[in-house]
Amino acid sequence: MRGLPEGNEHGHQAVLTLDRDARAEAILAALGNRSIALVGLMGAGKTVIGRRLAARLGLEFVDTDHEIEIAAAMTIPEIFQRHGEAYFRDRECRVVARVIGVAPRVVATGGGAFIHAATRAAVRSGAVSVWLKADFEVLMRRVRKRNNRPILYTSDPEGTMRRLIDIRYPVYAQADATVISRDGSQDQVVQDILAALEAGPLRAAAELGAQPWSGQPRNLEPDE
Repeated sequence: MRGLPEGNEHGHQAVLTLDRDARAEAILAALGNRSIALVGLMGAGKTVIGRRLAARLGLEFVDTDHEIEIAAAMTIPEIFQRHGEAYFRDRECRVVARVIGVAPRVVATGGGAFIHAATRAAVRSGAVSVWLKADFEVLMRRVRKRNNRPILYTSDPEGTMRRLIDIRYPVYAQADATVISRDGSQDQVVQDILAALEAGPLRAAAELGAQPWSGQPRNLEPDE
């Protein structure tokens, strides 16, 4: 039997080598050559849940925010400060298209990624999207634990978060599946994701016949 995944120096989680169970195999067969992209606001748990979901399915995990930082050799707050949000969103779109286009993976996207049309199109072209939806109180409780959210560097972070919810939640609702991200068992959230995929987008894909992974990259764009 193979061991648990560990992150490498690029922030990627190595693929599990344990034999997958029948449920995981069925989900991967229905996915075909697509990834699973987690979308949602900061604090929704995309990274921590994404790692657990990847481990459950035996897939590689990629965090696009971390990939952007590696490519730019700067933290995200530094990118915002030096170059502005428009520059960051352009880099983000390129990274999302690149990491989704390599092979089936679990991909955690940044909070604003799915809001931008070009990045949303990149997600749709090569992934099944899952919105991790969390209540305002849950989000604020989580984001207060870290000081790396430049969009909340305001005199009224709670007001900013409420405005983001009002603006972004209707767009996140366009994702292929929605799962509530709540405090408590992270493994239960993973189970909820699997059930949502099986009941919705993957069920439709199975009926139509998913395309198996060919081993060739898709939709690759240079991260320049």
